[in-house]
Amino acid sequence: MADNYDQYSKEELLRLLRERDRKPKFGLVWERNEIEHDKSLNDDFVALDFDPALSCGDAAFENLIIEGDNFDALRYLRMTHAGRVNCIYIDPPYNTGNRDFIYNDRFVDKDDAYRHSKWLEFMYRRLTLARDLLTKDGVIFVSIDDNEMLHLGMLMDQVFGEANRVATCIWQKRYTSANDHKTIAPMHEYVLVYQAGDAWRRNLLPRGEEKDRQYRSTDEKGIFRTSDYTCNKSADERRNLYYPIIQPNTGEEIWPSKTRVWAYSKEEHLRHVAESLIYWGKDGKGKVPAYKRYKHLLKNAGVVPNTWWTFEEVGHTDSAKKELLEILHEQSQPFTTPKPTELIERILRIATQPGDLILDFFAGSGTTAHAVMKLNAEDGGKRRFILVSSTEATGDEPNKNLCRDVCAERVRRVTHGYTNKKGEAVEGLGGSFAYLRTKRIPVSRVFNDMQHEQVWRALQLIHGAPLTGYDQDVSVQLSGNADDRLLYVPKLSEAILIEVARLADMGGRMVVYSWQTGQIRQRVEAPNVAFEKIPEFLVSRFGGSK
Repeated sequence: MADNYDQYSKEELLRLLRERDRKPKFGLVWERNEIEHDKSLNDDFVALDFDPALSCGDAAFENLIIEGDNFDALRYLRMTHAGRVNCIYIDPPYNTGNRDFIYNDRFVDKDDAYRHSKWLEFMYRRLTLARDLLTKDGVIFVSIDDNEMLHLGMLMDQVFGEANRVATCIWQKRYTSANDHKTIAPMHEYVLVYQAGDAWRRNLLPRGEEKDRQYRSTDEKGIFRTSDYTCNKSADERRNLYYPIIQPNTGEEIWPSKTRVWAYSKEEHLRHVAESLIYWGKDGKGKVPAYKRYKHLLKNAGVVPNTWWTFEEVGHTDSAKKELLEILHEQSQPFTTPKPTELIERILRIATQPGDLILDFFAGSGTTAHAVMKLNAEDGGKRRFILVSSTEATGDEPNKNLCRDVCAERVRRVTHGYTNKKGEAVEGLGGSFAYLRTKRIPVSRVFNDMQHEQVWRALQLIHGAPLTGYDQDVSVQLSGNADDRLLYVPKLSEAILIEVARLADMGGRMVVYSWQTGQIRQRVEAPNVAFEKIPEFLVSRFGGSK
């Protein structure tokens, strides 16, 4: 139980504080007070505006692309999607000092004395928000290279907990070494994996032809491959695994080495003999036993994922650039660091189920959405995505908009189909997305400035409903089904009160949102109806800036 500090005198409190300060605490520390304040941080309420011209397909929209600072977008999503995101993948700026990390609308260069601290503060604020979005069995994957990998690992331990660290995967990003490198040529990057809690369960990866090719031998029981009959233990460590085996055709007594004993106990070995599970070579007279593993007895059809991801399996940086160029042609030139679609597919195969929600709040060139769409097309899944991307405009390039011109445009072309660099038609994967922009509203102005369209958008997302447009021609915005209805009542009249009462009488759970809930309560008294006042409900869910 915590101390009751109210009972301490001033002198006792000072003594305890000095004692605490003398004891250094293990963990990551950066100069949060010395660095320039992150201007993205604010206490404004955030709304989303819908841009139909940049959206793709028809409503209702299951997928979202959000243009804006991801700090704003994450605070909005915490209001609408807390605890509902199954998988997060991000490819944040690596902070190389080579114009890749923008802090307060300008790039941070290698000579900035607080380069690492700015990056850590920037990431910390966003990761703490991201943590709140994950389901209890959710997981986050973060790409990074050597510039911040060690710092990021400690930061992730701090945000998600060391016990929730799952793995550090190595992605072989190059297929050839740079012969002109001055020291040791980098050939890989990392993907850090953290779970939200101990409920996350990974999937198996598809076996692939290379695994099936290992099953080359046959006998009367079927196709099999062989595996080592010994294990890496000494006779001193495992006396029960050091015993002779009789070669059935020669009668010879076969012993393991004292530094590598049998992998199975005597009892298990006798069972293997009885079930003809031991292989003694093609002629049956070999002196080294092996274990038969039959293909038809596999307990599953997949492979346990590991931490080594080769470019043959998941692509490399050159293939990623080529892929983006094929889709966007010259429009992709401003974006120089895409990830291969196969890399994100690998993550989604490991981490997601067909109906899951995937978030990428450093969406870059839109690779995550592309991977989601490819995997859905492959297995018939209904995975949904939320992408967040800034314009990356700076004082030098005020009109730059990577979200609109690269990210959304790529996803649009992959959805509808496109013509590649060779002039060949590539069939679209289908789908749709709503294009949205973050809009800050000072809390003091929410009552006056928040639009009905913004309210309805937020309410639909909070209730997990696909986004539909705000219908100006109806008096009550309605979503849901007979068992669970969502109503937004922007204005009141006698006719509207009668309509709300009629809907309430239809039964099923119903939540009514209104700027004037008191008047509706007086006319609608039913146990199946709940009332929430706007904008207080949204402001309360939105919370502060942390």
